[in-house]
Amino acid sequence: MSASDEVLGRIAAALERLAPPPAPTTDWCADPAYVWLGQHARAVPVLDAPPLPLMRGIDAQKAAVTGNVLRLAAGAAAHDMLLWGARGMGKSALLRSATAHAQAVHPGRIALVQASPDAGLAALFAVLRGIDRRFLVFLDDLGFDAADSEGARKLRSWLEGGVEARPGNVRLAVTSNRRAIVERHLSEQDDPINPRDAVDDRLALADRFGLSLGFHNCPQDVYLAIIAGYAAHYALDWEQAEALEWSKRRGSRSGRVAWQFVTELAGRAGRSL
Repeated sequence: MSASDEVLGRIAAALERLAPPPAPTTDWCADPAYVWLGQHARAVPVLDAPPLPLMRGIDAQKAAVTGNVLRLAAGAAAHDMLLWGARGMGKSALLRSATAHAQAVHPGRIALVQASPDAGLAALFAVLRGIDRRFLVFLDDLGFDAADSEGARKLRSWLEGGVEARPGNVRLAVTSNRRAIVERHLSEQDDPINPRDAVDDRLALADRFGLSLGFHNCPQDVYLAIIAGYAAHYALDWEQAEALEWSKRRGSRSGRVAWQFVTELAGRAGRSL
């Protein structure tokens, strides 16, 4: 080998080391869930979700979400969904559980894809458009600052009306602490020209969802019923007074706080969940 060939070989090797590795190939029909990373997806081989019967205190929301996801899996018309309201009341868990239920009823026909609005949703939609499967694209804990009009308008376009709107085999499911998703202020009512325009613009994104469901703060009886259901399912002993004290120390009652209490019970008993 000549000196020039050796130099060229070293240059080629250096360029190969500098080049980014090719994105891994995703089998979009093999797994129950995926996480979209912007240019490619990471498969999730097991979808972790609580059984639907254990999700208490949200019966109406559970029926609506489960029915809509079953429609999507069956290839029927289905809505984009907005689940909004109190923290810790099972919005995200319900979407996972409803998808797992639909996968049991319609094996292989639907998958959950977790993504974020700034992680190349247009690229994700382009990929999913050509797959013979239904997908529920999940945007968790979404919220836009009042100044972020671009992000909100992009999402509106993806939901409906834009040239890059989500394909027919895809529906969006968004969870948010705010019904409007976009941050709102009392000052928007002070517009001297047309205050209604400001309000309508804030609510325009939420109005694009065919199914909008509110999740509200958990009353004491529902909180205790959630714990009772989990405790019976996992055969754990518990006391009502201690459960109430647990919620007082955390300053709230919710499905999440109930599950944390059940986790504490299981840990004391040397049990796994």
